[in-house]
Amino acid sequence: MKRISSALLCGLLFIAATAQAAEVRDVRFWRAPDHSRVVFDLSGPVEHELITLDNPRRLVIDIKGANLTSDTSKLEFTNSPITRLRHAEKPGGALRIVFDLSDDVQVRSFLLTASGELRDRLVVDFLDKVESSGGGTPTAASATKSAPRVTKSLQNSSHRDVVIAIDAGHGGEDPGAIGPGRVKEKEVVYKIALRLKERFEGKKGYRVVMIRDGDYYVGLAKRRDLARKAQADFFVSIHADAFTNPSANGSSVYALSKSGATSASARILAQRENEADLVGGVSLSDKDQVLAGVLTDLSMTATLDASLSVGGQLLGEMGKISRLHSKRVEQAGFAVLKSPDIPSLLVETGFISNPHESSKLKTSSYQGKMAQAIYEGIDRYFRESPPPDTYFAAVKRGDITPAGGRSTPGSSVREYVIANGDTLSGIAHRYNVPLRDLQRHNQLSGSDIRVGQKIKIPAS
Repeated sequence: MKRISSALLCGLLFIAATAQAAEVRDVRFWRAPDHSRVVFDLSGPVEHELITLDNPRRLVIDIKGANLTSDTSKLEFTNSPITRLRHAEKPGGALRIVFDLSDDVQVRSFLLTASGELRDRLVVDFLDKVESSGGGTPTAASATKSAPRVTKSLQNSSHRDVVIAIDAGHGGEDPGAIGPGRVKEKEVVYKIALRLKERFEGKKGYRVVMIRDGDYYVGLAKRRDLARKAQADFFVSIHADAFTNPSANGSSVYALSKSGATSASARILAQRENEADLVGGVSLSDKDQVLAGVLTDLSMTATLDASLSVGGQLLGEMGKISRLHSKRVEQAGFAVLKSPDIPSLLVETGFISNPHESSKLKTSSYQGKMAQAIYEGIDRYFRESPPPDTYFAAVKRGDITPAGGRSTPGSSVREYVIANGDTLSGIAHRYNVPLRDLQRHNQLSGSDIRVGQKIKIPAS
């Protein structure tokens, strides 16, 4: 038997250890309203340890048997408590990552195992600490830090606004579907969401909640929770579809199903959208038992009925500007829609995997048209079926005159000034007047109107 020298044995062990070492192949940073996230892309599973240090503040991460192959020099940690990232190799083959911090934070970390095209990842969240006032109760400023942004409120009115929660799908670590030319779903749908927000902000009687207001990921359960916290009357989640066949096309609307999916495509889409947490980065401890013990037949039936009603209105409007992939509101078990008390819809604005539709989706003009179609559908529903304590209910009862309208003295005819986002059909629905009567009364041959134009509303 030949003996192996100690020097040769050490060399072989070093080579073996090096061969098995995991690589940190990329490091990414995302900033959300209430936390900062750093994601490490790995070549394989690792073990890690977190150490927090004071004077000065630091977070140390030791990753066993790993080496860093990514350039971190260009990473920027804007608007976060992280001031710098440093790294070094420790004796024994561990990789030490050091984050220099400017403020106290709470830290959580978790591993996401490889799935499909996704690598193993180590996710580290730096949670902003909530400031307390005296007795430990969060202050108003700190309490709103992690809440969704709410815009335009009627302050001096006895009639409340209808609250619309707008959810731009995906975000941050999760790009969503990627179309030709590397068009990312998360970017397209966020732009549509912003334009939809503008439409609602331009009308009296609405208050808007943006579920995500930037490029960061929000867990599916948290999206629902944020809408409920804002006491939303309606939740709309905006997406862009994708399929392996690039010829697939058309926009569609989806509601929740308490039982099975209404089609195979709806089931596949729900499965794909429900896996977003695996891409966006949500730890298993964050997952809830979806609506366990919460879904009561009566409340959910009423919510679904409202969702399907709004969905029908949306399809009618979207069909005017795009081909419909399905002419009915499809249903499946979408996790993001599972709020028992908020009517909710998921809107697929088109197939980003289709070259023609992808080129349209990334244009400002088409984004505006899609936002307008979604707005018209939701607006029509709430003007026809408003919650009883809202501005729109008061208008419908005749308690107040709608914004933009005024009665002409001595007659039952009202004058209306066209505002941004108005359509003639929308005005007809708002005042419960047949469109043809509105056209005839104003000597209009078509439906073209302009901002600032004055038209007369005949008695309904």
